[in-house]
Amino acid sequence: MTDEIPEIDSVTGTGVPIRGNDIDTDQIIPARFMKVVTFDGLGEFAFFDLRFDDEDARKDHPFNEPAFQDASVMAVNANFGCGSSREHAPQALMRWGIDAIVGESFAEIFAGNCLALGIPTVTADHEAIVDLQTWIDDNPDGEIHVDVGNETVTYGDTTIEATVDDAQRRALTEGVWDTTALMKSNADAVAEKAAALPYTDA
Repeated sequence: MTDEIPEIDSVTGTGVPIRGNDIDTDQIIPARFMKVVTFDGLGEFAFFDLRFDDEDARKDHPFNEPAFQDASVMAVNANFGCGSSREHAPQALMRWGIDAIVGESFAEIFAGNCLALGIPTVTADHEAIVDLQTWIDDNPDGEIHVDVGNETVTYGDTTIEATVDDAQRRALTEGVWDTTALMKSNADAVAEKAAALPYTDA
């Protein structure tokens, strides 16, 4: 494996619960904040319309709560990341500080965009997720261990069986999830292959 892409076997950190089904990418990062040249600074706009009113006054939202400001594991419900296929959504979450997401289910394109950033999207059943969210509320400083390879999530004295998509699990644990870095690290091989093709002028 290339040294440029880290193998992601597990993620450990404190949690933040985001409740609600069908939270779409427009709620994660409103479209008006996508008019940027780079993704830098997107983190402050994550869940913006859920966090602030029209006067920019803070609303009741976990991303605004001091207890969750250092969280890196997000616990969500069903069909998270649905809607338009904007890569800005996981970019905003990553830049806020999220390294892994545990939920009931994810929109396929959203999960793929997370994988491209090395963010595992791990699923578990409804009851397990609700219990995890409740535990996070009660233990905002408590660590959650997301084991990608073994497909488990451990918090406190509880370990729950989880599911990681097979292709995602292999890409993360084998360090081949960053396709751009992978191509860069194999630039010589790519150039050699291109030169050997009869229909290119390399």
